[in-house]
Amino acid sequence: MIQPKPCSVLCLDIGNKRIGIAGCDPLGISITHLPAIFRKSFEEDLQEFSNICSRRKVEGLIIGNPLDMHGKETTQSSRCKKYGIKLAKFLKLPLVFINEHCSTLEAKERFSLKNDKTGKIDSAAAAILLQQWLIE
Repeated sequence: MIQPKPCSVLCLDIGNKRIGIAGCDPLGISITHLPAIFRKSFEEDLQEFSNICSRRKVEGLIIGNPLDMHGKETTQSSRCKKYGIKLAKFLKLPLVFINEHCSTLEAKERFSLKNDKTGKIDSAAAAILLQQWLIE
């Protein structure tokens, strides 16, 4: 699979109810927390992502892969991979997965979002993952 270079990318933290989103500018310098998407059907999610990607001139997707503490696949990581591959295929964008172990916990602590149900925590976790990817 082709990996995207630092450019205008979206990073997704895929959950069962919400998908957190963060994006970076074309130079890969600044990261923006974007409003989370409350999941509906894949087709409705795809339309929202298509609009976001078009507006932001997105050139690649970074998707959090929730591996366990030993770096092994989980049920949720299988779901995330399946969803991410399908989304990237429909959007015709390169894709890379990044280990998201503990990213939500880190986001809760870093951004003081302990009991958030609005999706801010999900987008904050996506921003942490995007920052990690840009550094690597």
